[in-house]
Amino acid sequence: MLRILVHVEGQTEEDFVRSVLAQHLATKGYTTVSARLLGNARQRSRRGGIREWGSVRKDILRHLQNDRSAIATTIVDYYGLPETWPGRVLKDPNAPPRVRAESVQRAIEQNIAEEIGYPRRFIPYVIMHEFEGLL
Repeated sequence: MLRILVHVEGQTEEDFVRSVLAQHLATKGYTTVSARLLGNARQRSRRGGIREWGSVRKDILRHLQNDRSAIATTIVDYYGLPETWPGRVLKDPNAPPRVRAESVQRAIEQNIAEEIGYPRRFIPYVIMHEFEGLL
């Protein structure tokens, strides 16, 4: 039984996981694919945006520690990420967009792997531009 929890930034990403991604991944053998708004976004007074890395990291680690056979991932926009996210501040601010997004992906994967000891249970995905723009 393969399970994935997708930590998402907002309602649009949550809907995408539920209505598109879950159906696709079911054909690949994943029995449960669900989304969770990072930082308990529904309880925030201000919608949109993403919380500081410390709060997000706790959410991801809690999930991975509570369900040791599940995989976790993210769908977050690079645009608007707080600078507290690992890899967010680059030495070269003019780096190509793909390099910037990949820098965050690698850094947060390493940050989580240091805690859980097995990096392939956390496979982050950072989109350079607003997710809604892809739709």
